Amino acid sequence: MSRMNGVLAKARRARDVGVAGIAQRIAQRAYFRTGAAELLFNLAFEDLLVDVPSALPVPSSRPAREVPITVGWVSTPPAPGSGGHTTLFRMVQALESRGHRCVLFLYDKHGLDVAATTAVIRRHWPHIRAEVRDITKGADGIDAIVASGWESAHLIVRYCTQAVRRLYFIQDYEPFFYGHGAEHEFAAMTYRLPFRRVVLGEMLDGMIQEETGLTNDVVPFGCDSVAYALPPAGTVRSGIVFYCHPGHPRRGYPLAIIALRLFHERHPEQEIHVYGDAPRDLDFPITFHGRLTATELNDLYGRTIAGLAMSFTNITLVAEEMLVAGNIPIINDIDLARRVLPSPSVRWADPTAAALAEALSQAVSAPDLDERAHAAASSVVGRSWEPTKDAVLRIIEEEVYGS
Repeated sequence: MSRMNGVLAKARRARDVGVAGIAQRIAQRAYFRTGAAELLFNLAFEDLLVDVPSALPVPSSRPAREVPITVGWVSTPPAPGSGGHTTLFRMVQALESRGHRCVLFLYDKHGLDVAATTAVIRRHWPHIRAEVRDITKGADGIDAIVASGWESAHLIVRYCTQAVRRLYFIQDYEPFFYGHGAEHEFAAMTYRLPFRRVVLGEMLDGMIQEETGLTNDVVPFGCDSVAYALPPAGTVRSGIVFYCHPGHPRRGYPLAIIALRLFHERHPEQEIHVYGDAPRDLDFPITFHGRLTATELNDLYGRTIAGLAMSFTNITLVAEEMLVAGNIPIINDIDLARRVLPSPSVRWADPTAAALAEALSQAVSAPDLDERAHAAASSVVGRSWEPTKDAVLRIIEEEVYGS
């Protein structure tokens, strides 16, 4: 009888969750049984550091300042539209425009297809001339090498063993990408490596100082004020926008979805636009746009009133892009983030669904939407990536040539 009850209970659960729910449960079991989670960890165990070296070899002399240098940049292979790679490649462009040579040292633990990756870079970042190499084949013939993430910091110690100047361009507090376990510690240990740390913005500098006590070179957070701009006069704004990235916990996806549900209950007349990755199993209507180009994003920001700009490891690029287009960003409140984005048009909200939904509600209910949009855009006039590029260029040249 108990066996029959078990069968009936399973049948009831299957009926309740439906076909999609059954498929998800089968996929979840296969995910854990096959060890598929290891695919998300993009370092082979033999490439992980076992301790933090107190020193690494550096050149005994420095080149003359009139001699161009060669700088290596280590990262994962870029995917089209990657914001982190786009920011990194802006720094590469800054050095190349100064007459220096750059080499991209990329890594994939399953094997790097150099030709295919080079084709992606040439197509989506055509301003980059840098040669592409596999870091596991060595990193010789360079004056300096720059890590761009915690994995690449491990790789530099592992594969770049010659005397060279080592730097670390940090865009996020990456230990917070993970729960407090092994991955967290693998990321955190890289901040203690004998590299010169160059951090993007005061928020990130403050986070590293609070967690480690270490000081850093701080470069300003930039904004793409060329691709983004106010819409044509007379554009009528309505609705809100959300960048959806469920696979990255730092983007706060579950929190955002609950906030959007609460917002829809209060404002069913306001269309909710979602771009990026497709959300699942929503019980409220959205308009999904998929992946968008910068031009398409500018159009979307320019005809909506506000948007969720969520991030817990540094301020998100999305926030300033929204401001330039006159869209009001709703950002999860972190004290350090206010140092990076002091615009009075930003609406900061406690990281609760109710607070985020209330901030969205206030934004769409505010009078004088056009005036607020122009004030938002005006608050970031003159912001660009040029100061960031200049600062990174100066730091790398100083590290190689000497101050």
